[in-house]
Amino acid sequence: MNLSCPIPLTNYPRVLLAHGGGGTLMRGLIDVMFSAAFGDLGLQTDTDAALFPPTEGGLALTTDSFVVHPLFFPGGDIGRLAIHGTVNDLATVGAVNGRLTCSFILEEGLPMEDLWRVVRSMAEAAREAGVAIVTGDTKVVDRGHGHGIYINTAGVGEVRHGLDLSPKSIRAGDVMVVNGDIGRHGVAIVAQREGLDFETVIETDSAPLNGLVAAWLAAGIRVRCLRDITRGGLAAVLHELAGAGGLAYHLVEAQVPVREDVMSVCELLGFDPLHIACEGRMLAVVAAEDADRAVTVAQTEAVGEGATVIGTVIERDVVPVTMRSRSGASRVVSMLSGEPLPRIC
Repeated sequence: MNLSCPIPLTNYPRVLLAHGGGGTLMRGLIDVMFSAAFGDLGLQTDTDAALFPPTEGGLALTTDSFVVHPLFFPGGDIGRLAIHGTVNDLATVGAVNGRLTCSFILEEGLPMEDLWRVVRSMAEAAREAGVAIVTGDTKVVDRGHGHGIYINTAGVGEVRHGLDLSPKSIRAGDVMVVNGDIGRHGVAIVAQREGLDFETVIETDSAPLNGLVAAWLAAGIRVRCLRDITRGGLAAVLHELAGAGGLAYHLVEAQVPVREDVMSVCELLGFDPLHIACEGRMLAVVAAEDADRAVTVAQTEAVGEGATVIGTVIERDVVPVTMRSRSGASRVVSMLSGEPLPRIC
């Protein structure tokens, strides 16, 4: 990736308040940096609203904000995370042809090289995911008030499949599938932020999941519902589904994939991997008859190589989420009331 910043560093090596003031410096930032990175991704800078062609099916809309600290971490950065997070929210409803907005809140004094690195990373992530970045906004806040960069995104996509991928489509007897190991993103962030030194570098799992979902739908997998596993982890997703659909969810601990190094960090810090966020993991609830095929299809995608069945949906019980431990006992899977790992997305 070319990380040579297009802003003349001899003149403006760091972000100034004037870069968000609407004048020539802001226009230069848009024209020289953002247009250079996003121009071939559909960016429209001549109007205050982007136009795109009408669609035959329905539209899906999502929005998100990213305040992760630090800005750069093993395997990713705030820019890639912003694209992946928005793409994955659209993917949960099977939306295609994503068109994204991107708004930057920059802190005065931010090195231009850091901003350019983030912008280039976003552009690369958007190309990989096959989405457009069509409009945006830039604001600058006083030094000491922004932790470098905050990013807000919105995404619009077309829904053509005609399926109801909501919790009310889930039936008792359906099966839960995840596309890979859980908990890695949150552990990667906290390890970087706290300066924890391990034998191996734990990288974020951040990745776009729209291709995986498209593959499932194209293969005719009877997908009932989709959720990307982010803040609150797998446990929060399952509690959300249980609350919305009136059913219960039973996991099998031996089938829930957690990397050994991630588990070691969780044990060291007193975390449960079921509560730790991912940024490249999708929970799919599918018809039991399609479970094996859903795993096989997922494993043909790079983001689904570790796909596996992790449990089943059962009739509503007093406890909404349970797990059979490796010893054979059943335990309650709770939902966290606090935030053990702030600023991870």
